[in-house]
Amino acid sequence: MKVAGKLTKSEWALLALTAAFLAALGLLYLDASHTAAGTDYTISVQRIDREPPAPQLPAEPEPRGPVDVNTADAAALQTLPGIGPALAERIIAYRTEHGPFRTVEELLEVKGIGEATLEKLRQEVTVGEETDKTQEDTVP
Repeated sequence: MKVAGKLTKSEWALLALTAAFLAALGLLYLDASHTAAGTDYTISVQRIDREPPAPQLPAEPEPRGPVDVNTADAAALQTLPGIGPALAERIIAYRTEHGPFRTVEELLEVKGIGEATLEKLRQEVTVGEETDKTQEDTVP
């Protein structure tokens, strides 16, 4: 039977451990408050707003008029659908050898330009002032 008011050895040990724990906790609190009192600092949160980059849409091609195949250089000819560097050079060589194109259909004479390519080019090219061959044949 246990006598009231008397502690066992186990209870004394637990009481001592609890007292040591509380003393250590008190010392840590005093140390932390002493350090904080001697410093002057501000805590702030920095937020970097990063908006997702806007999607890069292909640039709208600038509106341009038809390309004159009689005066255009190779770079201008290459902007046309279906015309690469080799075909642009053949167009320039053809007009150098045969003179200016009189009609858009005359592009069919250039090696590498067929009906399908001509149809893609028809609205994109001009030969300057298209002249009617019958008007040129009549001399006033």
